[in-house]
Amino acid sequence: MSFESSFYPESKFGGFTDIDGTVAFYLRVNALLTASSVVLDVGCGRGAHAEDPVPARRDLRILRGKARRVIGIDVDAAAMNNPYLDEFHALESGAWPVQDDSVDLIVCDYVLEHLEDPGVFFREVRRVLRMDGVICIRTPNLWGYNTLVSRLIPNRYHARVTARVQQGRKEEDVFPTFYRCNTPAKIRSMLNRSGCTCNVAYGYSAEPSYLSFSRLAYWFGVLHQRYAPAFFKLTILAFGRRVAQTA
Repeated sequence: MSFESSFYPESKFGGFTDIDGTVAFYLRVNALLTASSVVLDVGCGRGAHAEDPVPARRDLRILRGKARRVIGIDVDAAAMNNPYLDEFHALESGAWPVQDDSVDLIVCDYVLEHLEDPGVFFREVRRVLRMDGVICIRTPNLWGYNTLVSRLIPNRYHARVTARVQQGRKEEDVFPTFYRCNTPAKIRSMLNRSGCTCNVAYGYSAEPSYLSFSRLAYWFGVLHQRYAPAFFKLTILAFGRRVAQTA
């Protein structure tokens, strides 16, 4: 059961709320795209957003056809069937199978929390991102209630629990989590190290979809979304641009 339309009545018009996190993130991603962009989707997945019942939100997530080329990399072999890529490479080690200085835009959507060694990730960002290129990150906030609960649950149970409480999420789309770079300050620091000295990272809370199992729980989630301090927001949105260092 979904309580979205009761607490966010604007969702009756188009199927999404005015605080939809996917819309907010991908609207900015689309604003950064050009027809000549080479896009790298890190952790591209199997293209599960094809199953999104909201056409406007689904179309925002489809970058193929809006850019010159969309490359996907993932540790999951099922990602080779992602229909929204022009090119796919399996990720078998820390090094990405992508040429140096070849990418204009990196998308990292709910991937950072799964990395055992974020330092390797940001070194690869520096290597493949062209000067003036941009990286876009969405990841859970370490201090959001969803992450705090997740950290109490052993990884072997994550898939089962997440699929149960989050509508539309399948067990095969849930992977182990480590949360080793999941605060705005940590992400900004790592972006700086990767050469993205023009950057921003901030907390964001969308509607409490994780709490759709109970109207009371959903109501408390709405209160949190509206009134919680930035430190406790559920998600972090981060954007960084690689800029030339001045003398």
